[in-house]
Amino acid sequence: MLNPATTAIVFGLIFVGELPDKTALAGLVLGARFPWRWVFTGVAAAFLTHVVIAVAAGSLLTLLPHRFVEAVVAALFLLGAVLIWREGLDQEEDEEDAVRAMPECPWILKVASLAYGIIFVAEWGDLTQILTANLAAKYHDPLSVGLGAVLGLWSVALLAILGGRTLLKVLPMKWITRVAAVVMCALGVYSIFAAVRG
Repeated sequence: MLNPATTAIVFGLIFVGELPDKTALAGLVLGARFPWRWVFTGVAAAFLTHVVIAVAAGSLLTLLPHRFVEAVVAALFLLGAVLIWREGLDQEEDEEDAVRAMPECPWILKVASLAYGIIFVAEWGDLTQILTANLAAKYHDPLSVGLGAVLGLWSVALLAILGGRTLLKVLPMKWITRVAAVVMCALGVYSIFAAVRG
């Protein structure tokens, strides 16, 4: 059964976690080069694939003892905080070169396939994939977690494709990554306390 509160929490966490991600930059670059609807079709399909994989992995964790799961979740949240902090430091990529490197693809299927391939490869082991698996294990609600994660990822993708440059003018990427890292760290500490309490 769908739990709107869980979906909203997951949406917020995934949204914040995905903002400073390299896939948001990839969406921005692809959106600058190709029609946004074609790009979003591929990006959305890739994110959906990753969420299904992450939720399935997280659901398997629920079969393990509660204290062990909380310890694993805490470790992964803290790892996620470190990864997202470091991700913000690596954002100095030249977008112009990335756009020039794109092949000519005038058809929707080629553009969507290109976007799918780039996002599918870039998201393996990514912060939001790890976070989605953690949340699926924590809430024992794959449908609510999956829906929140997909909507969060799709929202960031649309923002990146349609207006990423505007967002970066208003809020520096450094601060976006810092906020996301602090949230992840807080979740990790909370999970440590939950594991200790049993």
